[in-house]
Amino acid sequence: MSEVLRVGNCSGFYGDRLSAMREMLEGVSTGPDGPHGVDVLTGDYLAELTMLILGKDQMKDASAGYARTFLHQAEDCLGLALEKGVRIVSNAGGLNPAGLARKLVEVAHGLGLAPRVAYVSGDDLRPGLQAGTVALEPDGDWSAALTANAYLGAFGIARALGEGADVVVTGRVTDASVVVGPAIARFGWTPDDHDRLAGATVAGHVIECGAQATGGNFSGFGDLPPEALSTPLGFPVAEIEADGSFTVTKHDGTGGAVTTDTVTAQLVYEIQTHRYLGPDVTTHLDSIRLTPDGPDRVRVDGVVGSAPPPRLKVAVNVLGGWRNSVEMVLTGLDIDDKAAWVRAQVEAALDASPTGRPATLDWSDTGPATADAPTEESASVLLRATALDPDAEKVGRAFTGAAVELALASYPGFALTAPPARPSPYGVYRPAYVDRAAVEHAVVVLGADGEETERVLVPHPEATAEIGDPTQAQRPSPYPAPVDTLTRRMPLGTFVHARSGDKGGDANIGLWVATTGQRHDPERHDARVVWLTKLVDPGRVRELVPEAADLEVEVHPLPNLGGVNVVVKGLLGAGVAASTRFDPQAKGLGEWVRSRMVSVEDGLL
Repeated sequence: MSEVLRVGNCSGFYGDRLSAMREMLEGVSTGPDGPHGVDVLTGDYLAELTMLILGKDQMKDASAGYARTFLHQAEDCLGLALEKGVRIVSNAGGLNPAGLARKLVEVAHGLGLAPRVAYVSGDDLRPGLQAGTVALEPDGDWSAALTANAYLGAFGIARALGEGADVVVTGRVTDASVVVGPAIARFGWTPDDHDRLAGATVAGHVIECGAQATGGNFSGFGDLPPEALSTPLGFPVAEIEADGSFTVTKHDGTGGAVTTDTVTAQLVYEIQTHRYLGPDVTTHLDSIRLTPDGPDRVRVDGVVGSAPPPRLKVAVNVLGGWRNSVEMVLTGLDIDDKAAWVRAQVEAALDASPTGRPATLDWSDTGPATADAPTEESASVLLRATALDPDAEKVGRAFTGAAVELALASYPGFALTAPPARPSPYGVYRPAYVDRAAVEHAVVVLGADGEETERVLVPHPEATAEIGDPTQAQRPSPYPAPVDTLTRRMPLGTFVHARSGDKGGDANIGLWVATTGQRHDPERHDARVVWLTKLVDPGRVRELVPEAADLEVEVHPLPNLGGVNVVVKGLLGAGVAASTRFDPQAKGLGEWVRSRMVSVEDGLL
């Protein structure tokens, strides 16, 4: 048995680079013991928004509901994976893992291959909700759910691999489970091996989003060498050890970089508190230690785990209605007056329309155009109106026509960025919880003909721990009280990195002091961490993000990572698909916060 399990990732979302699967199968990573390929190749194709997209697919075709791009990748690479002995584990099954597994068998047969294919099921709770045999918390009518999927853990994947599966596809498991499962299978961990499971969970969290761990979406990209940015970014590899510690790296000759900062960027991405709750283990994020381990190598150890919560989280999507938008260009002088006039005209037209005003009509803010601008584009700003309503007619021509008909009757320079569009359906994301006993976690192994040859039920962990509502898990800062000695106004990002994203209707912003590159100062690093943790409290966050003025804000210190995790509750409304924000997934929120001016002590610069 190898002392190290090398797990690679080839997809961070549904739409990621198609060539990545072949690249990961053909490439090698060179460490202290020489070059190695991967033992297991994983792919994450699911997000809350993706489940909604797949749900809409199934409304049109009941046999759909899985990530079709994965099937195309498998058709191209399955023979290579079998030849190299690399096992493939992916959540590409989405809402229909059984359908994807059977398609894989069909594709393999057409290629003259005979892999052992298995799938994991039990996450889809729609049948139980419709029959009234499954209850969710909070109480309510969930029968109209378009999708309702419990987040399963990794032991089903491990069982499938133990049954000899070459390819395992799942539905809605946690993103990290596709990495944790192979580690369980390799090292024989039990549900009580909390520290080991937590370490592998962190490994899964680091590599689940593909190139985000190797320099993608990284606020310090300017510190990376030119050759790192001139080549497509490599996808990450986690070299996992039997005690759950691991090293993050990437294949030789690929773009990007693996540094303590690029790894931290992914660690603080889309988390909520200092506790990362999963179906197999609760991971203590404040226990993580990062250590540079050579070029493009970062070692991660010290991770502490404890018993998982007694209930499973459930991601529910319901159809919320219809949405549409129009975007107008305002150029030159009197921007605010132009915006006020056209807004009043559009709203008056909607009020007078036979269909009436949409249930939600949201207008974007406008700022001043560049003074004495050298180009017309830089002299212009955009004004966007977004409408949502249960009735498609209210956000159809009745809405877009109210703007289009003003083309010759409104502000000077009136222009739209695109022709009027048809309404599109939108979904509303609702998190819920379910008792584990109501979820049947199962593994199904298929034969060469695509028919079921074996079905195994996977028991839930016996040891669980109720730790309360994780959204209320506020901790006091471990640092001294603030001292008002701040003297110079500078962008927060002068030496602070950020990574932000969405968690349902909430936004997460991870902020940490740079540990590499030009922004890093070894002599001042610890003092900067103290300053950042003093500075960032809920009140300061509301100053930096005025949209959060009336929202609940949580700040969780992560001293081992040199920073804090910020959660802004409700910033994204009813979730990504229903959000009317300019940045509905909060992907740029961290970069905006870094650009905001704060007072910095001279001694830190």
